[in-house]
Amino acid sequence: MIGRVCIVGAGTIGSLFAGHLAQVVDVCVLTRRREHAQALDEHGLRVTGRTELTARLDATADPSALPQFDLGIVCCKGTDLETVAASLEGRAAQATLMTVQNGLGAEDVVRRHGDWPLISAITFMSGTRHSDTEVEYILDAATWLGPYEETPLARVREVEALIRSSGLRAQAFEDLRPAQWSKLVFNATVNGVAALTGLPHDFHFGSEAEPTDLGRLVHALMEEGTAVAQAAGPGTADDPWEMNVHATGRGSGHYPSMLEDVNAERPTEVESINGALVREAERLGVEIPLQRSLYALVRAREASYS
Repeated sequence: MIGRVCIVGAGTIGSLFAGHLAQVVDVCVLTRRREHAQALDEHGLRVTGRTELTARLDATADPSALPQFDLGIVCCKGTDLETVAASLEGRAAQATLMTVQNGLGAEDVVRRHGDWPLISAITFMSGTRHSDTEVEYILDAATWLGPYEETPLARVREVEALIRSSGLRAQAFEDLRPAQWSKLVFNATVNGVAALTGLPHDFHFGSEAEPTDLGRLVHALMEEGTAVAQAAGPGTADDPWEMNVHATGRGSGHYPSMLEDVNAERPTEVESINGALVREAERLGVEIPLQRSLYALVRAREASYS
């Protein structure tokens, strides 16, 4: 039984997990900043939007101060994962860790720092972080999860049930790789295009009526990415283009994380998302000129920061 959950990384996704799971189990949160942990300890965490709740939880910025936990959900950005995984080394030996990062390879990074049972996960839910203690829940999409290496499927289904009991959506897979590839192709395209155009993920991404419509480029980028997924073996669980059309049809106008990063002149996850796709294409001998150009342009956008 899962009695205590540790949320590692309290950005938007981590806060959504923390706020909801605190309604059904004890939750502790490992933050990057001490003042963030202090604010959560003093005021709790408020979730608005799709859900209205306030959660009381324990928070710390010191990994050595973490209590024992049964499940760790690693929600930090890919750019911080190596540092975060190293901070957990030697801790919570009996816990299961679930990685919730964009791109490929998060499990390998965590594995270098411990032999915990690992669960691979990707999430499509989204929100907006208004402050250290308030997050708005915008897109109530599912978290997909599956076993990594020898982790029993029964453990994955236990985590699935826990997430669902908190009011969030979740779906367990025996093999998550096709779903990971769907998300990778979707993310590499949507995040990259948003970072370069300044557009949120809105109707422009699905429009193909006119020769100059952005959706035509988005569709071609996703076809290239899907070709890499097919060459890699697992293929995709869902058509990334159909995922894109469905998301834009909901009219959310969600701001992808790379767009938020470039607007704030922060490092993006371009290496673990676009870079991972390009490197896999090179390894497999698949030509993806549009995706390669997108990758180079996002890296150049980062280089332009003053």
